[in-house]
Amino acid sequence: MVETHSLQDMRQQAAVAAKVFLQRDYSNGTVCQFQSKFPSELETRIDKQQFEETMQTLNNLYAEAEKLGSQSYIEGCLACLTAYTVFLCMETHYEKVLKKIAKYIQEQNDKIYAPRGLLLTDPIERGLRVIEVTIFEDRSLTR
Repeated sequence: MVETHSLQDMRQQAAVAAKVFLQRDYSNGTVCQFQSKFPSELETRIDKQQFEETMQTLNNLYAEAEKLGSQSYIEGCLACLTAYTVFLCMETHYEKVLKKIAKYIQEQNDKIYAPRGLLLTDPIERGLRVIEVTIFEDRSLTR
């Protein structure tokens, strides 16, 4: 039987067993996307399909953040006209999507990863270089 964990308890009490790093994928240029290859270290903890779905969603959200459109154009024009002071009172499209990504990662940790003794770290905390997956000791095996 796998013991369920809460996110708060894991961060404070559980011992880290290992960390897995999913590197940036530069195969399509410098677009922000991460490798979605399923790490073997997670095989006993989470379903491969669930993990790949999470990575695909994250990659889609980062693509949405970097998408150029009329909103980005208007933001750029406003920035030039106001000597970039407009950003003191408004968020850019990119910042809004980064908040959306942080919320998504938090939800995934709460619902899927934490109960399995895993923790996804927001890539923005690692300079958008890697997605860090922390694997905590399974206390049910040590009792």
